[in-house]
Amino acid sequence: MRLLTFFIIYSSFFISANAQCEYKITSFSDTEKINYNLYFNWKFIWIKAGTASLSTIPTEYKEKKAYRTSLVTSTSKRVDRYFMMRDTIMSIFSDRLVPFYYRKGAREGKRYYVDEMWYNYPDANTCQTTTRHIHDDGRRTVEKHTYRQCMTDMLHAFQQFRNIDTSGWRIGQSKNFSIAGGSEIIKARLLYREDKTVKGDDGKKYPCYVISYIEKDGKKEKEVVRFFVTKDSRHIPIRLDLFLKFGSAKAFFSGMK
Repeated sequence: MRLLTFFIIYSSFFISANAQCEYKITSFSDTEKINYNLYFNWKFIWIKAGTASLSTIPTEYKEKKAYRTSLVTSTSKRVDRYFMMRDTIMSIFSDRLVPFYYRKGAREGKRYYVDEMWYNYPDANTCQTTTRHIHDDGRRTVEKHTYRQCMTDMLHAFQQFRNIDTSGWRIGQSKNFSIAGGSEIIKARLLYREDKTVKGDDGKKYPCYVISYIEKDGKKEKEVVRFFVTKDSRHIPIRLDLFLKFGSAKAFFSGMK
């Protein structure tokens, strides 16, 4: 299940002269935690299914200044009887948004798996990744790849999106990007759909951009998530519409600190 997978940006927003794709952080500078209520569609009825949180804290990675972002989702005990979900996704990146490390540990129904990825930059024009997969049957596989372009992962890319300047965006405009996905590069794009005022579970209304994250699936495209982010410089996600394999889900902003 790709949560908030939703949440990405790549090539045309980077400083093209910098092969490591540095980017200025503008949406956060200190510890931040955003909370959500999670809802599933069950036989045409929307029920509260659990909670989610997105936290970002300053840290260090190999003696370098960095940020650690974590997305944690959990279904309630009531919903666990039908479908248990315990996902923890983490991304560590520099204070210039250069990705260092990614991890996803997920229990989705009866399936449990772990994905990890380490980034390395041997020179100014190269990004190398080492990916380790722990499959739900216990198998472990490792892949190594070299790219001659800027690469990202799901959660890191979402934070990149939060830090872009959207003041010049036009409805219908889209941006392409690439995600390191093991043996294949995942081609995807962001589509700016419309502006909409959205009410959060905190009872407040927020003017938002409506953005679709779309992945290429063979010759076709599929919308993975539609998200609603505030139109200020922080781009706080207020609502997420998730299109999942087993149905659909929504996450509504409930508060932050």
